[in-house]
Formats: sequence, structure tokens, C-alpha cells
Amino acid sequence: MPYKGNKSNLPSKTCVSCGRPFSWRKKWEKNWDSVKYCSEKCRRSKKSADG
Repeated sequence: MPYKGNKSNLPSKTCVSCGRPFSWRKKWEKNWDSVKYCSEKCRRSKKSADG
């Protein structure tokens, strides 16, 4: 995926916890399909709300 500094070319998703859009990050390169949350805060708050 060629990245030349233009974030509009990166894939994006909507966070299942807060509903905000977030863009692809290098650290999610290998598991982008399984990423559901935009941040650790959203991931933790969703877990505590579920259980």
C-alpha cells in the first residue's frame, strides 16, 4: 500500500464503540480485518459494558 502522506487514500472504518471514523495504521497492517475499535479506551469501555 503506497502511502505518500495523504490520509484520504488510506482505508477507514467506523468504531463500534463510539461511532467515529478511524483510518488504517501501520500497527494494524497484519490484522486490519479484525480491528473494531479506534483506541484502547473504546476497546476497554465496550468490554466493560458487555460484561
